[in-house]
Amino acid sequence: MSAPTPDAIRHPVVDRLPAWSLPYARLARWDRPIGWWLLLLPCWWSAALAATMGGTWPNLLTLVLFLIGAIAMRGAGSTWNDITDRDLDAKVARTRARPIPSGQVSTKQALLFLVLQSLVGLAVLLSFNGFAILAGFASLAPVVIYPFMKRFTNHPQIVLGLAFAWGALMGFATELGHWPLAAYALYAGAILWVVGYDTIYALQDIEDDAIVGIGSTARAYGENVRVFIAAMYVGTLLLLGLALKLAGAGVLGWLGLLAFAGHLGWQVTVLRRDDARQALTIFRANRDAGLLLFAGLALDAVFRL
Repeated sequence: MSAPTPDAIRHPVVDRLPAWSLPYARLARWDRPIGWWLLLLPCWWSAALAATMGGTWPNLLTLVLFLIGAIAMRGAGSTWNDITDRDLDAKVARTRARPIPSGQVSTKQALLFLVLQSLVGLAVLLSFNGFAILAGFASLAPVVIYPFMKRFTNHPQIVLGLAFAWGALMGFATELGHWPLAAYALYAGAILWVVGYDTIYALQDIEDDAIVGIGSTARAYGENVRVFIAAMYVGTLLLLGLALKLAGAGVLGWLGLLAFAGHLGWQVTVLRRDDARQALTIFRANRDAGLLLFAGLALDAVFRL
């Protein structure tokens, strides 16, 4: 029987899968959907903002394809991360029950599963225009190198940000066929958002990371970690505000950003550095923050027509 990791949650789809497939579901983090949500949301933001600039409604098919691609590529990225971290995961309490270090899945089986998930992502990518296809392939660079960065730097979250925020470019690529200035501002803001929320996530592992020599911003900033997270979130809001201004967003878009800002402010206010359970709850709450912003941007594009 496959044992879930401590930060897994019950999921109605995963619970109905046959027993033999459960280790693969957990390898892809299907029992932890927050990961693909956080990968997806910048895609949706950029698609909605690109629709505003193009004077159209957000493309529903594009949004669905982004959803499929986010689930597939988040699973592929997590599988790759577990392959590269299999020895480290065996030494950390929160991760030693993962499928590879616990012996539920072999490394060769994980590699095959990685290929299958990547093929799904490739099928989604090939449905877009040429510029978007090239942009999608470029996103693989930070994905490949991220798992190794924690061994060399206390700021691996920056590389994670480069990977997880890439969707902030993809919506413009698919809808406009190029990257306007607003795309770069949105991408930069999304990177800082990722650094902020992943620092919160890393608060769970400070002691174990110190034992095995893994770097993180949570360790690097110690007692000042909340100040660091606040700085990342302020930078996020300034850059996203610049993106909205450059894209010509209307009142509803700005209201979405205001709601997003309120949520980030709440996170920093209630965060307690020594409470791992609360850190996980706040980390997961970033899905709701991102959806608030998307709702504002999407409604803005719709009602402007």
